[in-house]
Amino acid sequence: VQLVDSGGGLVQAGGSLRLSCAASGLTFSTYTMGWFRQAPGKEREFVALITRSGSSTYYADSVKGRFTISRDNSQSTVYLQMNSLKPEDTAVYYCAADGPASIRTSYRARDYDHWGQGTQVTVSS
Repeated sequence: VQLVDSGGGLVQAGGSLRLSCAASGLTFSTYTMGWFRQAPGKEREFVALITRSGSSTYYADSVKGRFTISRDNSQSTVYLQMNSLKPEDTAVYYCAADGPASIRTSYRARDYDHWGQGTQVTVSS
């Protein structure tokens, strides 16, 4: 199983970025997909998740209304559209896969079986 994160970069506050996570080696549509982030000196924290079919999404309060998670099961890819970025969004962002056939909607990193390598997002003020 391989998850490859991409799309990070340096952006000014108020700007936007779109992260992508391309999955291979798994039956993508059977996995709940999540995004997490980790800032220096802090624990990895939940950002968003999307259920297997894409019918339900969940967000951390800190990103609700600004970030949107989506997936394309035909392309085995999950996305995170990030708008109105703030300096406090600066972190390494990781996609993660929980499954197969998981029916839970977990906010806990330890429940996810596979992880991407991470992509750095830096928001300047």
